[in-house]
Amino acid sequence: MSRRSLLVRLGCAAALMILLALAAGGVGLTLIFDRQMERRAVAELALYLKALAAEVRLDADGTMGLEATPSDPRFEQPYGGLYWQIDGPRRQQLRSRSLWDEALPTIDTPPGRPLRARWIDGPEHARLLSVERTIVLDDTATDTKVHLLVALDRADLQAERRSFLSLLVPSLIGLGLLLIIAMAGFIHLALRPFRDLQAHLQAVRSGHGRELPRGVPDEVQPVVDELNRLLAFHDASLERARTQAGDLAHGLKTPLAVMGAAARRARDGGQGALADEIDEQVGAMRRQVDRTLARARAGMAAALGYGSTPVGDAVNKTLRALQTLPGAQSLDWDAEVAQGLRFAGDEGDLMEILGNLLDNARKWAHSQIRLVAREAGERDWTLVIEDDGPGLPEDEALRIERGRRWDESRPGTGFGLAIARDLVEAYRGVIGFSRSSDLGGLRVSITLPGQQRKE
Repeated sequence: MSRRSLLVRLGCAAALMILLALAAGGVGLTLIFDRQMERRAVAELALYLKALAAEVRLDADGTMGLEATPSDPRFEQPYGGLYWQIDGPRRQQLRSRSLWDEALPTIDTPPGRPLRARWIDGPEHARLLSVERTIVLDDTATDTKVHLLVALDRADLQAERRSFLSLLVPSLIGLGLLLIIAMAGFIHLALRPFRDLQAHLQAVRSGHGRELPRGVPDEVQPVVDELNRLLAFHDASLERARTQAGDLAHGLKTPLAVMGAAARRARDGGQGALADEIDEQVGAMRRQVDRTLARARAGMAAALGYGSTPVGDAVNKTLRALQTLPGAQSLDWDAEVAQGLRFAGDEGDLMEILGNLLDNARKWAHSQIRLVAREAGERDWTLVIEDDGPGLPEDEALRIERGRRWDESRPGTGFGLAIARDLVEAYRGVIGFSRSSDLGGLRVSITLPGQQRKE
């Protein structure tokens, strides 16, 4: 598919939007997880802080101590990731064994203030989430302020975050793939009316229909209606042109017949030279009219797309007709046509092409004429006609292109080839003249459109 494909564009846009949405969702979920994890950590540290506050004592001599230390083993392991610290009067300080010989920075706050959570620097260049509070010991003679701090290493939080991401990222990737597949299927179904429209247009082009069906979605219906109107106008215009061409041919027959009759009267009156000149001009006019009408008829048939013609049947009919002509019985006619080969055009045009080419071969062949028709690619087919006659000089092909006879010794020689060329070109085909390597005579090769194969 090219980059201009609507399916590719919609698919890429949908995939990009899905990826952006999942990325934004992943970032949002991670932020929410971090926030909730931090709140849970603060709540857990607050519980440790309350436990420490309940265990702090001040002896009679003013020495600060603890009735019991928190039971979490991380407090006992050096740099274990969980720390507590108590700052009392006379610069007394109690620390968990996990701090080893480190001290944590504190901020002096008035007693009674809510818990304060902040990030601080810890041992081994670690970042710690700390909860601290200043309390007053009521069981002493004088109100003694004590500052309590409990902290958690961010590495513990990051471990939980990595565990969360290890589940979140594969889940988002899997969800993204499912959404992309689902969106691709949705786009495929959404574009189905356009594929159906293409198939119906191909059917019209190949002659299997004259208009597009109307049972399409509302968004496509205006396009179908406009195309049907265009097809109807096109058909009407071509039919009118075809009728006018037929009328023109019929209208020219009478003047040509009158001129022929005048030539006969002149010959009867002893004016043979004048009669021959009139007959020659009448014949030239008839051939020119026939050629022009054949080209116009072929062009209209190709444009209208009226059905297709079995090549084998047209070849058989043409051969049967030609074999009744003088000298044809003594020739060896060799015809090979691929089975199922069809010509996308009018049967009469195909038989006229075959008739002109085979008749020219009949006039010049010594003993053998060969015809081969076979497929050439997905939509085209080739026709090769060869004979064992004298052949056509290459410099004479241009004369045939111009509709001139390349040999005046035989009646009509070369003009049928020019008509065949016109018909082939009207169907957007290609015709070429060369010398046959097998038979030695003229070799005519033609490439014509065949009936499009249905997928």
